[in-house]
Amino acid sequence: MKLIYVFDAYCGWSHGFSPTLREVTSRHPELDVEVVSGGLFTGDRRVPIREFGYVQGANAQIAEFTGAEFGEAYERLMADGSFVMDSQDAARGLAALRRAAPARAVELATALQRAFYVDGLSLSDRATYRKVAERAGLDADDVAAAFEAAEAGTAARADFARAAALGVDAFPTLLAEDGEDATVLARGRADAEDVERRLAAFAATRSS
Repeated sequence: MKLIYVFDAYCGWSHGFSPTLREVTSRHPELDVEVVSGGLFTGDRRVPIREFGYVQGANAQIAEFTGAEFGEAYERLMADGSFVMDSQDAARGLAALRRAAPARAVELATALQRAFYVDGLSLSDRATYRKVAERAGLDADDVAAAFEAAEAGTAARADFARAAALGVDAFPTLLAEDGEDATVLARGRADAEDVERRLAAFAATRSS
């Protein structure tokens, strides 16, 4: 059995889910975790953030329900309104980080979200990946180069295809997979105890 986490680095609810994800994975070190980028802001959805009028209200809800932090630098981006969220670039960045430390994909995915939602850094900027890599003790030059390499684009497209194949169209979604069977453990918002109950129920069906 393994866990599959499908998120988007520019999704506020994914940011809010980070503590639950970290708690669940820390409780189950025996389970591999596949981290997949979704494509929330691609194509004609890559527009200035001011065009998503619901974001500030949603962020207030996310902070209330999950305790997620939204930093001052991020709030300045919101106030300016011209910033463009590009999930293709964010997925390239995750691919570069994941390549550098595959076993730390959960940690790096949540660090990427913190870089945007707390530090207000663009996930389209090579310098962001240098900073995330340095904080994680990874080779910053290697990660920055990997972000710009063609392989990162291929990996991003593969992630989007993987999310679609799993039937995931809402972020974040956490699944458990055992062979050809899978179940949703969380979609949008859930605490660790909710996930634990669903995981235990799924495990019980596999052993019966």
